Amino acid sequence: MQFRKDINGLRAIAVIAVVLFHFNASWMPGGFAGVDVFFVISGFLMTGIIFRGIEQENFSILRFYVARANRIIPALAMLCLVLLVFGWFYLTPFDYKTLGKHIGSSMSFLSNVVYWRESGYFDAASHEKWLLHTWSLSAEWQFYIIYPLMLVAIRKFMSVKVMKAAVLFGTLLGFVFCVIATYKWPDSSYYLLPTRAWEMMIGGVAYLFPFTLQDKRKKLVEWFGLTLIVCSYFFISKENPWPGYLAIFPVLGSFLIIQAQHNDSLITSNIVFQKLGAWSYSIYLWHWPLVVAIYYFSLNDKFIYIGIAVSVLLGYLSNKYIEKIRFRNDFRGLLQYWKCKPIYLVLFIGFLGSYVFISKGVDKRFNLNLELQQISNQLIMPLRSNGYCFYSFNDGQENVDQKIGTDCYLGEKLNKSATLLFGDSFAGHSEPFFDEIFKANHKSFQSITTNWCIASFTDNFTGPKSHLAYKQCLINRGYLKVNMHKYKNIIFAGQWSALSKKQLDDFEIVIKQAAKMKINVFIIAAPHSYTQNPLNFFYRSVYFKHPFDINKIISNDVFMAKANLYLKEFSSNYTNIHFISRELLYNKENTFEINNLTLPYSLDGGHISILGSKYSAKHFMNKDEYSAIMKLFDLE
Repeated sequence: MQFRKDINGLRAIAVIAVVLFHFNASWMPGGFAGVDVFFVISGFLMTGIIFRGIEQENFSILRFYVARANRIIPALAMLCLVLLVFGWFYLTPFDYKTLGKHIGSSMSFLSNVVYWRESGYFDAASHEKWLLHTWSLSAEWQFYIIYPLMLVAIRKFMSVKVMKAAVLFGTLLGFVFCVIATYKWPDSSYYLLPTRAWEMMIGGVAYLFPFTLQDKRKKLVEWFGLTLIVCSYFFISKENPWPGYLAIFPVLGSFLIIQAQHNDSLITSNIVFQKLGAWSYSIYLWHWPLVVAIYYFSLNDKFIYIGIAVSVLLGYLSNKYIEKIRFRNDFRGLLQYWKCKPIYLVLFIGFLGSYVFISKGVDKRFNLNLELQQISNQLIMPLRSNGYCFYSFNDGQENVDQKIGTDCYLGEKLNKSATLLFGDSFAGHSEPFFDEIFKANHKSFQSITTNWCIASFTDNFTGPKSHLAYKQCLINRGYLKVNMHKYKNIIFAGQWSALSKKQLDDFEIVIKQAAKMKINVFIIAAPHSYTQNPLNFFYRSVYFKHPFDINKIISNDVFMAKANLYLKEFSSNYTNIHFISRELLYNKENTFEINNLTLPYSLDGGHISILGSKYSAKHFMNKDEYSAIMKLFDLE
C-alpha cells in the first residue's frame, strides 16, 4: 500500500487528543475519543493487508501475527521493563505487586479484561495504574487474532464480493450492539472487544468501499470528517456513556478523512503532524506513565508541560531506536516461527511481571517490624472473608441469596438483636465501628450491607445494574420493606454524595416511614473524601521513611460534605431521627495515632479500613455525647 500522509496525520490528531486529555482533561474533555480514531485507522490498515493477501491467494495468518508482534511488542516490552526497574526503587510492595499484575496482563494482551474486572467500587484510582492505557492495545490485538481467522474461514464458502458485504453488515450490527450494550453494561462496554470491534471494522469498510472524489470534494469530505472529530473532542466528556452512539462522531469523522484520500492536505500532511504521526504509537505508550507519575508523587502543574514534552521526546527515541528495528518475519516452516524474537520478549517480561505479582511486590526489599505488619493486616475493607457481614460482590462473591445476604450479626452475637445496620459499602466499612460499640454495651446488631445498596423501596441503583450486587440489593430492600417494623433501631449509612436527587428522595421516603413506625433512626455521616488514596501515602512514608502528612493529599470532599449537611438538616425535623456527624466519628485531622505512628482512617480515599473503623469507635466512645446518643437506642 502506498504511504498515506493523510492517515499518518490522522494518527497525530488522535494522539494529540489523548495526551492533552490525560494530562489535563479540561483542555480537551473528549480527548479520549482519540483512541477510537486509532481503532478506525488500525481496522483500515489490517483489512487492506488481509484482503490483498486473500485476493492474491498468498495470505498467511502466522506471518500476519508475526508482523503485528514485531510492530507492537518491542516498544511495549521496553516500557514494561523500565517500569519494573523504576518500581523496584520507588513503589511500595502493594503498588509494585499491582504493577507486576498489570505488566503480565499487558504483555499477554489481556489487560482490557483485567481492568474491566477491576472496575467498580473498589477499583484503585485510574491514575494509580501505570499501564491502564494498554487496555486499547489488548483490545486491538484481540481483534488482530480473531478478524483474520474469521475472514479466512468465511472465504472458504464466500466470494470476495460477498465477504465485503459481510464486513459492512457486521459493522452495522456491531454498532447497534455497542449502543445497547453501553447502557446495559457500561464498564465491560468500555474495555472489551465486542463493543469496540465495529470501530475497527468501519476502517475496513473504508478500505473495501473507497470513495471516488474530485479534488474539491476531497477537501469538503476531509473538513467535514475533521469537524466531527474535533467536535467530539470538545463537546463530549467522560460523563457521557462511552462508546455508545456518541462514538459515531469521531469514528465517522475518521472514516471520512480516510475516504477523502487528501494526501497533500495542509492539515494532515504538514511536517509537525507527520512527525507526531510517525511517533504516535510510542508517544501513546510513554505519556500515560508520566501522567501517573505526576499524580503519584503529587507534583505541581508545571510538570504537566514537562510531561507532555518528555512524552514527545520519549516517543521520538522509542520510534527511532526500538520501533524501527526490523525483526525477521519471513519464516518458511512452522517450526521456524519459534525464531520470532518478540515471543521471547513477551515470555521474559511476562515472567518478571508474574514474579513481582506472586512475590507480593518483592516485599523482601523492605523489613517491616512486627507491629507494622500487624497494623497492615487490618488496613483493609471489612468483608465476609475476614469476619464481618459486608456482602461484597467485588470480593469473589457470586451467590445472590436472601438467607446468606441478610442473616448476619455482629457485636455480642449470642444476645438478641433489636438493631439493624443497612446500606452500601460505606455501611459495610462501619461494621467494625458498631461491632466495638455494641460489644461494649453487650448487645448485638444485624447487618445487611451490599455494594451500592442505599436504602430504598425502588429499583434505583447508584451502581451498574448489570452487577450482581444489584440483584442482591433488590433482595435486601425487599427484606427491609417487609421486616422494618420488627426493629427498634435502624442505622443507615452510605456514600451520600453518590445519590441523585431521585435516589435521595427515595431514601427520605424510607426514613419517613421508619419514623412513623416509631423506630429510632440513626444516619451516619460519610467520611472525608479524597481524590488520592491516603493509604498509599502512608505506606510510602513507612517504606521510604519520610513523614506522613495527610494535608498534602488532594481532597475531593465538597459534594460529600454538602450531602452530610443536607441529611443533618433533614434529620433535625424529626424527634426520632438522629444524625451522627463526622466530628463525633473522626479526629478533625482525619488520622489516628498508634504508638506515635500516624495513620489515615481512609482505606482508598473514600472507605474506612477495619483499623480506622475501630479507632473511630474509640474516638466516639471518648466523646461527651457518647452516653446521650447510646441512650437514644432502645437496646432492651
